[in-house]
Amino acid sequence: MVSHKKKQKLSVEKYPPSSLVQLFSADEWEGFIEDCCRVNMGEGKKYSFVQKLGGAGDAGRDIEARYMDSLIENQWDLYQAKQYSSAIGESTLYPELAKMMYHIGLGTYPAPKKYYICAPKNTTPTLHDLIASPDSLKKEFLDAWKLGKKGIDIKKFPFIDKTSVIALSFDYSKIKEYSVKDLISLHSKNLIAHEILFGIEHSRGENPKTPHLPTEDEQVYINQLVKVYCEHSGSHLVLDDALHSDIYKEHLGGCRGEFYSAEGLKRFSRDVLPGEFDKLQTAVFNGIRRITSSPLHQNSMEKLEAVLDAASKLQISDNPLSRRLLPADLPGTCHQLVNEERIKWVK
Repeated sequence: MVSHKKKQKLSVEKYPPSSLVQLFSADEWEGFIEDCCRVNMGEGKKYSFVQKLGGAGDAGRDIEARYMDSLIENQWDLYQAKQYSSAIGESTLYPELAKMMYHIGLGTYPAPKKYYICAPKNTTPTLHDLIASPDSLKKEFLDAWKLGKKGIDIKKFPFIDKTSVIALSFDYSKIKEYSVKDLISLHSKNLIAHEILFGIEHSRGENPKTPHLPTEDEQVYINQLVKVYCEHSGSHLVLDDALHSDIYKEHLGGCRGEFYSAEGLKRFSRDVLPGEFDKLQTAVFNGIRRITSSPLHQNSMEKLEAVLDAASKLQISDNPLSRRLLPADLPGTCHQLVNEERIKWVK
């Protein structure tokens, strides 16, 4: 797979992914194709097994993508990755096809369902047209093979015996060109890997506006805040009292703003990075747990302020949401935790 060690900081407009992939080494290009295939791997998806084999002894299989665990005829796809500085033509494809036919004949592997050609500069117009016309491709390829033209080494891959039978019976409509644009689009479905590799970040957008009055969805953490104010004031207060109190209304408004800042991050995660807000929330919970349960707090207001202050200082670096954090997000995550009854200011 392609290494994701360092995030690029390049202008996407000036250096789009279609330009950056041209800078990949041959091994990186194969890794990129493997990552693309893995987007379609897993339960309920196209592939159950994906493996990069590119290198010595690969028998013409750069990437092997199986529909099931076993390698069975017409139940896997072969991806041929060619990292060239120009569009690839017949002299590049034909030797690879001859190699594949040879190994199918030997029994190295069965015939694939699809044979995908993947190149950063795509294919030449001539090869593009041949691929679109399987009968023409078959004729041109077989003629070249018999004569040892278009780069085919007939000493290494002679057109005889089982190899010729395979080549003559092969369904050439299986051979497809996978355009670089479509590969990049597929890779982008793995948002985290795509961001790291190409430096493309999705904006989290605006946070939801804080409603004038608390909604039903805020009930739990708001009730907890009102209890804090009751204890702090030594008086019985209801929500309306806190909303109009010269002492507490700004504090309550600030807490609600924090809650909705975290809510904005939560919604972004739901739409773009599913599951990552839950991981962030767990990290915050673990980071404040000791402080939340400390016996040193003299009252609930002191506890609330200590926890929110500690949360705001947490260093969250191993979550893809960390690059989108706003100052109010981590204290707001504490209010989210209270709203889910995972922590309480007043028991």
